[in-house]
Amino acid sequence: MLRRITPAAWLGAFAMLVPTPLAAHSAALAGTGARVVAEAPVASRTVDLTIDSPAMDGRRKVRLLLPRGWSKDAHRTWPTLWLLHGGVDDYTAWTRDTDVARLTARSDVIVVMPDAGRCGNYSDWWNYGKGGSPRWETFHMTELRRILEDGYRAGSERVIAGNSMGGLGAMLYAARFPGMFRAAASFSGYVDTLHGHEPGDDSIGWGPSFACPGTDWRRVWGDPDDQSDVWRAHNPTDLAGRLRGVRLWVASGNGERGPLGRLPFTDPVEAAAAGNAHAFVDRLRDLGVPVTARFFDGQHDWPYWQRDLHEVYPMLMDALGTR
Repeated sequence: MLRRITPAAWLGAFAMLVPTPLAAHSAALAGTGARVVAEAPVASRTVDLTIDSPAMDGRRKVRLLLPRGWSKDAHRTWPTLWLLHGGVDDYTAWTRDTDVARLTARSDVIVVMPDAGRCGNYSDWWNYGKGGSPRWETFHMTELRRILEDGYRAGSERVIAGNSMGGLGAMLYAARFPGMFRAAASFSGYVDTLHGHEPGDDSIGWGPSFACPGTDWRRVWGDPDDQSDVWRAHNPTDLAGRLRGVRLWVASGNGERGPLGRLPFTDPVEAAAAGNAHAFVDRLRDLGVPVTARFFDGQHDWPYWQRDLHEVYPMLMDALGTR
């Protein structure tokens, strides 16, 4: 939970964030038309950016955790840890439900937690072949990345992790942008989007419609049979060979309650994620791509994802060459 912020702390946070007077709406242009229109300190080291995004046809939020000594006019850059949230959630998830602020307090890293929508799937949507908004991948990997590099002293050393839908996003971005991330971690991620699919079976695409009622799930990647090329281009298991050279970590429970569980029955969401994780890890190993896998009794819930983050954190920082 975020602690109460005193007026003095708010002023101190603004002073750290903005070394020169800030207009009502800053315009941190990034060569893409995207721009920061508001900055709001919300806790110690924590600031929310509001970005006017052409890729999204509107404004979206990003939460940053800034390292000690950070400033916009520093004569250095900082590596970044991207933390992606799951479905039916938002950019506040990691600071709301984990101790990520405390965990990273002594690390020389900028933590980037972008909004990805309740059902965005970290993708530029197919939209029946017409493309257009929402373009989550473009928002994150082009617009936001350039804003961070141009205006917030982010360097080119990056690692990425996420839970559930964010686990898909972590592996998807690492595979679709070779060389972008030094390490990637998935916690309970659906990292084989075609796992168990049989021709004619539409049930595989229900996720976005469940997360965003009224949304036709075919808008995201189309039909898995008719647009199989689009699906495979967004399936980490199909893209597994492109992850060679990235330090990989995959964690998933089996749906059983385990030591941190709160459901008195087998969690079907985590059980399905486990099937995805096993298929993905098997594919990586078939290709000779090294991966660390953690399979355990556990459910689709924050106590496990916080534990996952703590377990993988030393590897992520080692990949960045930082503390």
